[in-house]
Amino acid sequence: MKVIAAVDIMGGSVVRLVKGDPANMVVYSSDPVDTSKKWEAAGADMLHIVDLDAALSNGNNTELVVKITAAAKIPVQVAGGIRTPEKAEEMLSRASRVVIGTMAYSDPEAVRKLVKKSPGRIVISIDQVDGKVMVKGWKESTGMKVADAISQFASMGVEEFLLTSIERDGTLQGPDVRNLAEAAKSARIIASGGIASLEDIVKVRSAGCSSVILGKAMYDGKVSIERVKALA
Repeated sequence: MKVIAAVDIMGGSVVRLVKGDPANMVVYSSDPVDTSKKWEAAGADMLHIVDLDAALSNGNNTELVVKITAAAKIPVQVAGGIRTPEKAEEMLSRASRVVIGTMAYSDPEAVRKLVKKSPGRIVISIDQVDGKVMVKGWKESTGMKVADAISQFASMGVEEFLLTSIERDGTLQGPDVRNLAEAAKSARIIASGGIASLEDIVKVRSAGCSSVILGKAMYDGKVSIERVKALA
């Protein structure tokens, strides 16, 4: 199981939100590039860079994202506000992979074309509440079930999915093991949301996930990349 370090950027700073709510935010650093280098040095297998401003349609941090991808010596996947094929192509020219959410559900054909052009480099984001997929910065429901989303995009050649439990994200209340395990039966799943302890890492691994994203627990010192890697 790969260990992925999250660097969420808002207003040029590294932040963590609770359940995606900008009103419930903690700022951890004013230097996203330095933070990314720190997690790389700690042994992360990959960086997960999220442009929260772009995701919430409040501008973007593209310049910083580009600096991180240029400096990184490990794979980088970029997420947040990638809502046109052109933006996806731009990020693919910089990063190892792009994570697509909103656009995937509004324009599935664009995903099909991107996957064909860049196989293995398109990750579909499945941000869920009560098993239903949310989009547009987690504000709108698609009405689509997680299993249906996986089935639809897997048929297009998508190889990996980022499954986030919105209700647990940033809460340190533990991962949504039931939904992760169910999804992992039919696809490679990157687990995100709720990780709080090394015990949670074991649960995610046992659920069959291919990777785990470390966020708040890592920033708050509750888990370290080194110890998580030993378990993963």
